[in-house]
Amino acid sequence: MKSLVDIQKKLLPDLLSVMQKRYEILRHIRLTQPIGRRSLALTTNMTERVLRSEVDFLKSQNLLDMTTAGMSLTNEGHELLVELDDLMKEVTGLKVLEEKLQAKLQVKKVIVVSGDSDTSEYVKQEMGRAAVMYLKTCIQPSSVIAVTGGTTLASVASMMTPETKHSNLLFVPARGGLGEQVENQANTICAKMAEKAMGTYRLLHVPDEVSDEAYHSLVEEPAVREVLQLIRSASIVIHGIGDAKTMAERRKTKQETLAKIIDQKAVAEAFGYYFNKEGDVVHKVKTIGIQLDDLMNPMNVIAVAGGSSKAKAIQAFVKQGHDTVLITDEAVATELIKG
Repeated sequence: MKSLVDIQKKLLPDLLSVMQKRYEILRHIRLTQPIGRRSLALTTNMTERVLRSEVDFLKSQNLLDMTTAGMSLTNEGHELLVELDDLMKEVTGLKVLEEKLQAKLQVKKVIVVSGDSDTSEYVKQEMGRAAVMYLKTCIQPSSVIAVTGGTTLASVASMMTPETKHSNLLFVPARGGLGEQVENQANTICAKMAEKAMGTYRLLHVPDEVSDEAYHSLVEEPAVREVLQLIRSASIVIHGIGDAKTMAERRKTKQETLAKIIDQKAVAEAFGYYFNKEGDVVHKVKTIGIQLDDLMNPMNVIAVAGGSSKAKAIQAFVKQGHDTVLITDEAVATELIKG
């Protein structure tokens, strides 16, 4: 395939350009359907005149449905787009970027989507879609899937689709999360993913951060203990990676603790642990749920994080050496390859 793409680049560059344009149109529709022509023109940076011509062509090929609600992909359009995804990675160079980043970070696998999720919400949704597609390759009958909170994981939940191959899926929150915005709490994301995947869920009704005294009291509660056992039996964990200072401020961390995090040069946060650029833990929040050591157990660990501002955070976390699959965006990949 690569040699064919190279030949096309040399002999038919216009063909690749047109294919890329139509691919982007279909990709944006997949993420936002149903969508009107004017909104699509804005998101793809095309004039309505140019877009109208392209949309008419795609409709004539039975790739689009047009209703009063807007444009949506037909089944044929969706199938074609799935087949195009790998080819377009070759054309745009994302496949090479994935291979280089996987070798540099020494992780199990890297999946890169185009763009920068710091500047485009659609890129974050595309990361969510990529995470769902990879998740489905890991699922087995009666899988227990643990998920953390955050805006990126909320995008994963929004892209979830029904899982028809395997039954009895159970989704659990990887940690407590009461106190954050409801839509970004692990409980909310867990329930949404379960509903869209046609699975079931259990919730963990405990705060994101607890005192030592509260921790020992809560983990002895039968309902909490039961959910914790399920969480630690998870075969799949999906989590985000945060910028240390941003996460500390979002948690309304005490000033003395925030000063410690900054003084210790923390750049990343995951599972309540703060890491410096070498990947060393410099601070830990007392949380109920998955601990860093749990990731050493046999399980599929999927990290979803993007945006050029998170490059240092991602690099720091993967130095922990877990057998991680990283789903990120082009901005992070390019930044990390540069070093």
